[in-house]
Amino acid sequence: MSTPMNSLIFPRSSAVYGMDEHAGEVVHFGMPLREQRQLADGDAIADLSATRVFRFEGPDRLTWLNSLTTQKIDTLPPHASTETLVLSPTGHIEGWLRLVDDGEVLWALSDVRTDEAIAFLDRMRFMMRVEITDVSDRYQAVGFIGEPAADLQTTVVWNDPWPQVGTGSVSYAAIDAGAGPAASDHPGASIDFRIAVVDRAVLRDWRHEGLEVAGREAWDALRVEAWRPAAPEVDHRALVGELDLLRTAVHLEKGCYRGQEAVARVHNLGQPPRRIVFLHLDGSGHVVPPAGAEVRAEVRGALRSVGHVTTSALHWELGPVALAVIKRNVDPEAPLHVVVRGAEGQEPAGAAQATGAGEAAAASASVPTVDTDPDTAEEAAPGAPGPEDMPAGDVDAAAPEDAGPTEPEELVVAAQEQIVVTKREPAGPRVPRNAAVDQRRR
Repeated sequence: MSTPMNSLIFPRSSAVYGMDEHAGEVVHFGMPLREQRQLADGDAIADLSATRVFRFEGPDRLTWLNSLTTQKIDTLPPHASTETLVLSPTGHIEGWLRLVDDGEVLWALSDVRTDEAIAFLDRMRFMMRVEITDVSDRYQAVGFIGEPAADLQTTVVWNDPWPQVGTGSVSYAAIDAGAGPAASDHPGASIDFRIAVVDRAVLRDWRHEGLEVAGREAWDALRVEAWRPAAPEVDHRALVGELDLLRTAVHLEKGCYRGQEAVARVHNLGQPPRRIVFLHLDGSGHVVPPAGAEVRAEVRGALRSVGHVTTSALHWELGPVALAVIKRNVDPEAPLHVVVRGAEGQEPAGAAQATGAGEAAAASASVPTVDTDPDTAEEAAPGAPGPEDMPAGDVDAAAPEDAGPTEPEELVVAAQEQIVVTKREPAGPRVPRNAAVDQRRR
């Protein structure tokens, strides 16, 4: 679905817009740091017009959605805010809905694989008294830090529960010690994210006097500061435990739903294979790595790929920061390196070799080399060649011999701040080993 025309009043000539599903939504107005500060101080509103808005109507709307998604919704009080996930049978995130019920209609905000998630829910209505309506062409989402403006006529307001640990939920964050309520010093505790759903006819006339308009970059920068995962953190392998979403989006004691078995297995018996992490980036090179940038760590004497950046920002107070998803077993004290490709002022690797790169190689001999390790490398997409497909000892065998100069790389050093724990004790009861039937070596 194409995004409807933005109904907020703002200077169109100075706006920089997003792309694809974010087309029409403002990224920034040329002064992102100022926009962040104004938004954080309550002096600005965030344009979130790319967020889709849905209405679930009918007397069965709460019990129906409760049976299909991760959160306990059947007893959701009017005007209470929550969020829920649509999972695959193997527990991977396939949809993400932010919910608030007004007593008659359940309002849902979505920006994660929306068409697929809604199509699945629609197929599962059967004889239930539920109607699903996409009302994005009539309503628009607007972001606030704190209470929305008093003169704005809102339809509903979603009050982000992050970072509180809900009833029946649990935190995977190291700062919370794995149980109980959220720590008072959690970075998200001081940022009150709210999203107002507003009739577009109201927005077209609202002058928002005393409030500037901030772009999506400003909203995302504050979200990174709060360790708050969102759509950019979700890929085809994302699990709820990796992103610490059990605290706000999953109820571990409710009835069955698709993907529940996988969630319970990871929670009770082990830990997710990856973890979200907050990165403080070296700002001396004035480079902010883009989303998708490769993250490397030193493993057995070489820099190896361990994950990727999901959201990055130049924060008005913290400087260059990012959220990344990396391998769980990476040492939380280890420095990381983020790869920026096409770095300005660097020659392509092939050109450097052609002009005598021996001196440059000698000068950089102290930097660990990049290698590919089956134990730490990111999982390849189905059908993509991996290290096991290449001749032993030749990690470059997959590249054609006549490949031209490769894109230059710059490594940005990053200090990680641990979010999700690297090792977690199983939540289920410990069953004593029966040596008569358990033949595993100890």
